[in-house]
Amino acid sequence: MNPVRVTVWNEYIHEVEMPRIAEIYPQGIHGCIRDFLQAAGHPVQTATLAQPQHGLTDEVLDATDVLIWWGHAAHDRVADEVVERVWRRVVAGMGLIVLHSGHASKIFRKVCGTPTGYLRWREAGEQEILWVIEPSHPIARGIDKNIIIPNEEMYGERFNIPAPDELVFLGWFEGGEVFRSGCCFHRGRGRIFYFQPGHETFPIYHQPEIQQVIKNAVQWAAPQGDILPGTEEGNFTPNAPLMPLRDRGYEAVDEVHTKK
Repeated sequence: MNPVRVTVWNEYIHEVEMPRIAEIYPQGIHGCIRDFLQAAGHPVQTATLAQPQHGLTDEVLDATDVLIWWGHAAHDRVADEVVERVWRRVVAGMGLIVLHSGHASKIFRKVCGTPTGYLRWREAGEQEILWVIEPSHPIARGIDKNIIIPNEEMYGERFNIPAPDELVFLGWFEGGEVFRSGCCFHRGRGRIFYFQPGHETFPIYHQPEIQQVIKNAVQWAAPQGDILPGTEEGNFTPNAPLMPLRDRGYEAVDEVHTKK
């Protein structure tokens, strides 16, 4: 396994305001994810909503190969200029992993180009069976035919996203709903993975199989070459105006340009 520089971004609101969630994640969801990724050998930093620029400065992103995003209660409080900064980094080659209710985040909406908050949901905890649809995909490495999550918030179709480039997991819930729970996208030079499990009131990120999926996703989403700022979508350096052919040593002969 190659070490990948990871930044874990988390709103860090629920853990501060709700003691029962702080009991599950005493260091925050970002702290839990940081710990198991560090144990796997990755250099990891964290960032939260309350920090200046939400902790996602140019310096932080320059030192990030893969950004993990968990948000829920404050999508609208994320500054548009920070979202744009992250987006430009993604299309230049940085990987992005969006978790659970990050489906409605500004950055994931920008990735998808749709109102991604549209889906069916039910908060009462129920069993989810996460079926592996593509067992040969690198994100499914080391995972059996399914992952059983004892309690999870139900997300159900229709999920208003474009068709994923690759669908790795399909979730089934006790109420009978299904959900595209593990979706891969490619934007510019960047790889994006959306992974549905992770409701804050359940210890889902402590589950070894879920940790394995996220570790696999970090390796898959890591840049395939150099991250190339300045070549991202919408930020191309314009070409210099062309010189007239005659000024470049050509002359017109019967509408065919020949070199002098």
